[in-house]
Amino acid sequence: MPAPRSERHIGPGACQVIFRLLICRITGFPQQWVRCFPWFCHVLSSLWLTDVVILQQLRRSYKYFKDYSQMIMEPTSPKLLPDPLKEPYYQPPYTLVIELTDVLLHPEWSLVTGWRFKKRPGIDNLFQQLAPLYEIVIFTSETGMTAFPLIDSVDPHGFISYRLFRDATRYMDGHHVKDISCLNRDPSKVVVVDCKKEAFHLQPFNGLALKKWDGNSDDRTLFDLSAFLKTIALSGVEDVRSVLENYSLEEDPLEAFKRRQSQLEQEEQQRLSDLTQHKKQQLFLGSLASRLWPRSKQQ
Repeated sequence: MPAPRSERHIGPGACQVIFRLLICRITGFPQQWVRCFPWFCHVLSSLWLTDVVILQQLRRSYKYFKDYSQMIMEPTSPKLLPDPLKEPYYQPPYTLVIELTDVLLHPEWSLVTGWRFKKRPGIDNLFQQLAPLYEIVIFTSETGMTAFPLIDSVDPHGFISYRLFRDATRYMDGHHVKDISCLNRDPSKVVVVDCKKEAFHLQPFNGLALKKWDGNSDDRTLFDLSAFLKTIALSGVEDVRSVLENYSLEEDPLEAFKRRQSQLEQEEQQRLSDLTQHKKQQLFLGSLASRLWPRSKQQ
């Protein structure tokens, strides 16, 4: 004979234990907990949990952590940047979205100084060269509390137009992804520079993946990056994706760009050399004809 229903209730102490374990589970794995919540409710129902207060508390906690999980996984706004500037104000034709950590700065730690961030050689040149051509946006996976003072230190002259932090990313498969569809800019004019391809995998042909900077003071990457992006802008490229797609499979896209530039320069020098040689031949033949013409005229 089954026990009376009242005897199968879970005691208040047991409910508190279950609830606290659930909170621990939530805190560590919010996304997995959200998926498992219906199963958990089914288990509680099978145990004849009828305490209305606890059920209400669970429902409120579920809603709170679902909202919190949504806040972590989705950007803070579907429109991360304000509308482009209208005339008479100047709006650069292109937008550069660049990561801060391991692209512009390198974190270093020691017992004496603790955490410090080293500036990559060429930062000032990069900003000065590109500011007239690109709207520069720092979009980092760091939190605003960490990144804001760092950006102030690397940009004392105010070349950076906007700053976006971790809360503006889309959290997917353990990575903070920068979804440029939320930037409120024409995707054909947006270049994303990062050291992780996962950061722009939603729009892979808008991205340029650099090697992670290890803190080497002789590094020249930002100088090469400046030349590469300046070439795109001065060439008036209609869709940057058509250019970046050609470099998407390269292990080091900037080295590939330098090789192609060197090859083009050699071809141009060869063309000019051939043209000069051809002109010299024409001048020689013309001079020879002018010398022969008077003689034939006398005859």
